[in-house]
Amino acid sequence: MHKRRIVIAATAIAMGLGLSACSDDDGEPTAKGSPSSSASDPAPDSSAPSSESPADDSGDSGAAPADGDVTAPGTKLKVGDRALLPFEYTSDKKGTIAVTVTAIERGAESDMAAFGDKAKGMTPYFIKMKVENVGGTDLSYASLKLDGVLEGGAGTGVVLIGDIPGKCDRETAPREFTTKGASYETCALSATKSVPVTGAEFDEGDAYRGSPVVWTE
Repeated sequence: MHKRRIVIAATAIAMGLGLSACSDDDGEPTAKGSPSSSASDPAPDSSAPSSESPADDSGDSGAAPADGDVTAPGTKLKVGDRALLPFEYTSDKKGTIAVTVTAIERGAESDMAAFGDKAKGMTPYFIKMKVENVGGTDLSYASLKLDGVLEGGAGTGVVLIGDIPGKCDRETAPREFTTKGASYETCALSATKSVPVTGAEFDEGDAYRGSPVVWTE
């Protein structure tokens, strides 16, 4: 079953702001809107992976795996734990990374002003993380985003394109992110009108799409 999401983007050109929307994962287009468009509450996604997703070999342990042993799909971790993950950014940007979610911080509704009317009533959450190059392949300028998970395990149903400068800056990997041990810090922005965001999930790649690695507070 495909996820259905509302996509909200923020751009700032001479203090002007714009919104855009994209198609749902199942191919049905969402309505495009301008800043004057009315907001619609994103319903909690009952089809989104739950924090209670089964994982036969996760061990539910916060211990970092040995280099080379990637964290199994469905593993449950706590904020502060390190996961070793296969990562592909483009066809020539592939490797193994380690991701440590260091904090999930709640922002203020006023922080969402740059996203316009569609974001009114939403509370932002800042998913902060450290990313390490474990495989030593060239992953320079690659970008990683974790999705927010609501209290109870559902997805937020909202995809935000952009960041909140000074509070949640989404950084790409630096030019030097080409050697084993290289690292950088970044932030993924999530938001909800309903229950709090208390977790983050990695669901990139076929193995993790239906059974993500989840960090919770």
